[in-house]
Amino acid sequence: MELAKEPKNSRISALLVVIIVIVSLVAGGLFGYLRCYSTTSGEIDNLQNQVAVLQEQIANVQSTQNVTIISGENVSVSQLYEQVEDSVAVIRGMMITQYDRFGRPYYTQVQGSGFVYNFTGQIVIVTNYHVVNSAINITVTFANGNAYTATVLGSDPYAELAVLSADAPQEEYKPLEIASSSNLKVGDPVMVVGTPYGLAGSMSTGFVSSLGRTLTAETTGGYVIANVIQTTAPLNPGNSGGPVLNYHGQVVGIATAIVEDSQGVGFAIPSNTILREIEDLVNTGSYGDHPWLGAAGIDMTYEIAAEMGTDVTYGWLIAQVTSGGPADKAGLQGGTQQVEIAGNLVTIGGDIVIAVNGTRITSIEDLSAYLEEYTLPRQTVDLTTVRDNQTTIIPLELEKRPTTTTA
Repeated sequence: MELAKEPKNSRISALLVVIIVIVSLVAGGLFGYLRCYSTTSGEIDNLQNQVAVLQEQIANVQSTQNVTIISGENVSVSQLYEQVEDSVAVIRGMMITQYDRFGRPYYTQVQGSGFVYNFTGQIVIVTNYHVVNSAINITVTFANGNAYTATVLGSDPYAELAVLSADAPQEEYKPLEIASSSNLKVGDPVMVVGTPYGLAGSMSTGFVSSLGRTLTAETTGGYVIANVIQTTAPLNPGNSGGPVLNYHGQVVGIATAIVEDSQGVGFAIPSNTILREIEDLVNTGSYGDHPWLGAAGIDMTYEIAAEMGTDVTYGWLIAQVTSGGPADKAGLQGGTQQVEIAGNLVTIGGDIVIAVNGTRITSIEDLSAYLEEYTLPRQTVDLTTVRDNQTTIIPLELEKRPTTTTA
C-alpha cells in the first residue's frame, strides 16, 4: 500500500515558519543584547564620570592643604616656616634660686625664645625681659644646633622687651623684617615660632582675637603692660620671646604670656613697641619715655554709674590723683567717698575720663593703649572728662613714668 505524498507547498510553508521563528529569536536576542549593552554602557560611563570628579576633588584638596591665600598668591605655611626657622633662636641662662646654709647658690635653668633682627647694620636678638631678667651665663642656640654666648644690651620691664648681642659669626644670622602692628586687625592670621617646653623649632598658628589688651607683671612695679595683642595661637612655657609673624613672614609681635588653664588665649607685645624702643635699648640699655598721667582709677560700669547718679556707663573713673603729678597739675579730681558695689569697695565721685584727643575711652585698656602708642612725655593731650554730669575738655602735659603704681 503506497503512502500519500505530502504536498510540496505544505513543506515550503513549514520551512518558512521555522525560518521566521529562528530569525525572530535571533533578532529578539540581538535587540535585548543591544538594549542591555546600551544601558550598562551608560551606567559605566556615568560611574567613570563620577570617579573622575572624585579624583579631581581629591587632587584639589591635596594641592591646597596647608595653603593660605596671600595677596592673591598661594603661599604654603610650611614653606613660610622654612623661611623663618633659621631666624629663631633658643635662649638659655642660669638663675640663682636660693642659697644653702653655707652660702652656696642653687641654680635653675631658664629658657625662652628670640629672633634675629638687623638694627641699622647691627645684628641683635630680640626677646622678652622676663626670659633674661637676673639670668647669668646666657647662650643662644640656632636651628642648626650651634650655640654661642650672649650679652644683654638693654631691657625694659614695662614693655617686656630685652635685646641681646651674641658672639656668633655673621653667617649664622638670618634677620627677620619687623612690620608695623598698626595694620593688624582682629581676624588676621598669625604664626608663632618658638621653643615651648624646650622643643626647638616649634610652630603654631592662629588669629588675632583682640587688640589693645593690658597685662600685669611682677616686674613692672604695679604698672600695666599696655597695647598688647591677643591671639588664638597656642602658646606654652618656652614660647616667650618668639616672633609672632603675619603670613608675609614679617614680625608683628613677640610672644610674651599665656593665661593659665585657658584654651587659645595668648598675648604678644606689638611690633610697634619694638620699633619705638629698640634704638634706646641698644644704645643706652633702657627706655625711659613711657608717658605718665599721675592718677589711679577703675573702669566705669552700669552699677557704678547708678551709684554716682550719672548716665555715663563707660570710661575710666579717677579714684586718686598723685600730688604734684600731671593730673594734679591739670586740675583733675579723684574720688570723694567709698561705697560697696557688688561686694567690692569702690571710690566714687571723681572725674570720668571718656576721651583722649577726641578718641573714645571705654576702659583703662583703651587709655593705656592710646598713651603708649601715640604719646610721649612732655606732650600735651586733651582729656574729655565728666564731672557732676558736666563734660569738660582738660589739657594735660604728660611726664615720664616714675617708680610708682599710678597710670
